[in-house]
Amino acid sequence: MRTFQWSAFGSLVISAVALTPKELIAAPRRSEAVPNPSGEVALFSTSEYSWDTHATSSWWSLLDLKTGKVTQLTNDTNVSELIWSGSSDSGLLYINGTNAEIPGGVEIWVSDTSSFTKSAYKAASLPAPLSGLKTAITKSGDINFLVYGESYANGTAYNEELAVTPLSSARIYDSIYVQESRTGAAASYTSNGALKNLVAGVKNLESPYPPFGDSSDYDISADGKWVAFKSKAPELPRANNTASYIYLAPHDGSKKAVAINGPESPGTPKDIKGDSSSPVFSPDGRRIAYLQMEDVAYEADRRTVYVYTLQSKETIRTLAKDWDRSPSAIKWTADGKNLVLNTEDLARSRLFLLPANADNDFKPKNFTDGGSVAAYYSLPNGEFLVSGSAIWTSRVVYTAKPGKGITGLVFSANAVDAALKDLGPSDISEFYYKGNWTDIHSWIIYPSNFDKSKKYPLLYYIHGGPQGAWADSWSTRWNYKVFADQGYVVVAPNPTGSTGFGDKLTDAIANNWGSYPYDDLVKGWEYVRDNFDFIDTDRGVAAGASYGGFMINWIQGNPLGRKFKALVSHDGTFVADAKISTEELWFMEHEFNGTFWDNRDNYRRWDPSAPEHILQFDTPQLIVHSSKDYRLPESEGLALFNVLQERGVPSRLLNFPDENHWVVNKENSLVWHQQVLGWLNHYSGSKGSVSLDDTIIPVVDYDP
Repeated sequence: MRTFQWSAFGSLVISAVALTPKELIAAPRRSEAVPNPSGEVALFSTSEYSWDTHATSSWWSLLDLKTGKVTQLTNDTNVSELIWSGSSDSGLLYINGTNAEIPGGVEIWVSDTSSFTKSAYKAASLPAPLSGLKTAITKSGDINFLVYGESYANGTAYNEELAVTPLSSARIYDSIYVQESRTGAAASYTSNGALKNLVAGVKNLESPYPPFGDSSDYDISADGKWVAFKSKAPELPRANNTASYIYLAPHDGSKKAVAINGPESPGTPKDIKGDSSSPVFSPDGRRIAYLQMEDVAYEADRRTVYVYTLQSKETIRTLAKDWDRSPSAIKWTADGKNLVLNTEDLARSRLFLLPANADNDFKPKNFTDGGSVAAYYSLPNGEFLVSGSAIWTSRVVYTAKPGKGITGLVFSANAVDAALKDLGPSDISEFYYKGNWTDIHSWIIYPSNFDKSKKYPLLYYIHGGPQGAWADSWSTRWNYKVFADQGYVVVAPNPTGSTGFGDKLTDAIANNWGSYPYDDLVKGWEYVRDNFDFIDTDRGVAAGASYGGFMINWIQGNPLGRKFKALVSHDGTFVADAKISTEELWFMEHEFNGTFWDNRDNYRRWDPSAPEHILQFDTPQLIVHSSKDYRLPESEGLALFNVLQERGVPSRLLNFPDENHWVVNKENSLVWHQQVLGWLNHYSGSKGSVSLDDTIIPVVDYDP
């Protein structure tokens, strides 16, 4: 039997078996655990990939919150979403991914945990592939629910299988739909058949907002009467700003949605014009808490908490405005007196308690510590059920309470998954060093069977963003431990531009892409060289994606590039003038302090393709760039590859025609790992398990 020694949370073990790319990709991936009304059990889904069948299987399970025991509920692949209905402690609602009557549609079914299959029956037929199910029970016992999907311009649901092929390929995406299920005489539910589009009543509204919007963009009040949702500002050009508002509408669609914090709203705080997000109703339905940024053109601006009171013309209340952290999610406590915030903090994602009447100078305190919180739900006893991850586990579920901290561990993937069984907190450590202008944080991740008396080549990790951070969290793509287990010590610094360390560090990267952060990385490399005898910087390699890919390209043309045996850049920019090709103009105009025509020198100041940098190119480099990356077009990767080839620098281009900014297809992911790790191993001399020769597809000659 496995035992756990508590330190924040988790088990202390000595790693013995390396984590391979195949094991990482195939390992079970679990959703958040959602408790039932009594807080006795939680519902979660699992998916797992098979290298034998080259297919993914999935199932839903129940987690006993007292014993940690997991029992399978159903492996029906048609169950695409499953939630507690709230009608009883065991009642369930789920979306069936097929529709017996309407091709391309879905169905809503009712079931029970006591006998999932036998008790299941269809309650509603939906005419399109709608998803994002949220519910509320009215006083009469009806279940009001929300789902979302694509729509036509007239507000009706779009179903691709039934649509006539248009002459134009233009579409209007993502509207919220609502419907009621009414209680019958036998306490069963049946649909009243009416779909209502709450977004179509106001021109240009869209929620959830693509490409990253999801069900966190909207909420329904506990009594089912009101719906709050986020939409981009309908009156502004969308490519030039981040402005979005929180809208309020009656669930029955009897009135048009109204912005509670728009420019014409009476209580809107002065000069707060940036992105709004995460609306959530208080338990009594009288207030809406939400997050909003101040700057209308800065996507990484700090989020502040606001509380709006329904049917009141009072000014919207601002909470903890002086707090130098940026929450990403909000929940109310059951009594409605406090808010619990999920907030990035010092390379972790922690829960903080904030009184609903807090003043601007209030500083919330965290009551969780290690790892990264993914989701959290209130329990009847005042605790929260938390689902998260850490560098050493893909999923951990535990309970925590404000003022007490973590109160119990329920589940950890490394205790049950064979591929993760040897991972633990001892795999990692962290340190701070003097950067360009402040102290900089960095993680260290050790390989299996680490022996500090030996030397291991350095693998220098550079994060994306540019406003982002390497966190104590699990990744299925840039997984620290998979890289380390190829025989490296991974060093992952959080230089200027990193989030979770305060506004000053985050904001200082603007118009300084190649100065402060580059200096921080140079100083970090020097600190590693001078302070860790077990790290061999002479055999070091470096890799990064997105902004990290830009930084690798910048390093290639600067002195730090000569310190590495090989480089890998994934979806990084190369030609300065090409930055104007993005669809997110607000991003570039913020980062380079103006438009492309008025401030061209700013765009070119940090240009990896400038001749003085190209003339320094000398380190073998792998470039990864996919064809569907519209944020950073693949022409950037081709241009860099052309230059490296003409300069005679050993180089290779890896391209996926069917991937975007991320490589998510399991088979593509395996090739990605084989090429990236194989490239680094080849030039560093590491005797890791992955080789460039492992890839099953042929290398294609490219003649520019």
